Amino acid sequence: MKLGIIGSGKIVHDFLTALPIPGLELAAIATTKRSVQVGQDLAKKYHIHKCYDDYLEMLKDPNVDTVYVATPPSMHYQMCRDSLEAGKNVICEKPFVFTPDEALDLKKTADEHGGLIAEAITTVYLPNFQALQKDLAKIGPVHVVSLNYTQYSSRYDAFLQGEILPAFNPKLGGGALLDLNVYNIHLATALFGAPKAVHYYPNMQKNVDTSGILILTYEDKQATLTAAKDSQAFFKNQSLIAGEKGFISFAGSPGALASYRLDLGEGQDEEKKLSVKHRMIPEFAAFVQMMDNRDQLACDRAFQHSLEVIQVLNDAQNG
Repeated sequence: MKLGIIGSGKIVHDFLTALPIPGLELAAIATTKRSVQVGQDLAKKYHIHKCYDDYLEMLKDPNVDTVYVATPPSMHYQMCRDSLEAGKNVICEKPFVFTPDEALDLKKTADEHGGLIAEAITTVYLPNFQALQKDLAKIGPVHVVSLNYTQYSSRYDAFLQGEILPAFNPKLGGGALLDLNVYNIHLATALFGAPKAVHYYPNMQKNVDTSGILILTYEDKQATLTAAKDSQAFFKNQSLIAGEKGFISFAGSPGALASYRLDLGEGQDEEKKLSVKHRMIPEFAAFVQMMDNRDQLACDRAFQHSLEVIQVLNDAQNG
């Protein structure tokens, strides 16, 4: 994979610290003209071959075969579409796009231009998630789920002072639902599928949800998904999946899922921990395999999962 990155924000810096990843070559990075110095500094530090101040120019680069769209969510749809029309494969940061129609249009565009597209979401690629998925049957039928991602935002103090950065700008896709609860939604839908009904109860400040509770209703269970950018849990927020024979619990971000506990009672209590060097390594290792092997089936499966998540987000915002 010869990767071209669009963006130079926090997630890009985080991704670059996860390298090296076998089979992934950093071909280019594109920023805005205003941020070109940041792009040049990143290119120098991480040995990225070329730096552009216009992503459309980068899309003309024949040495780029896959584009990583890592910009604010409001820019995802157009940048993904432009990349696919240029004949590139696309990896798009979460949340993928805002509506099911946008997602379906991108899939259609990918198919028409021979490209592949996938959403970058750490949760479902983590080895601990895959182990948890297998352990789920051990706890019996599940009726109650409580997922929690509470993390005091580093931008919240600025927000309170009146400085509206992208993380709290609803026009750019900011807020607790799209930025944090999306991880809970990915986890819930990956384990239990699409819900029958969705209800969102946000705490609103200055026209953005700084925290909120999302209720997913299933045939045989209720799932409560909590996310907060305005509250502190010191990475100890607890999540619980309770079944008739036992429960699975974990603390901290569902986007990292560093470990989890399987408790079947009567002393059958076990901590599961499959460590990874960096939470973004498993997803990008999977993308290298998908894109380089032209694994249409794996990409289609990932897309269908993302489409379920987008539908939940859409229902939550419009319900």
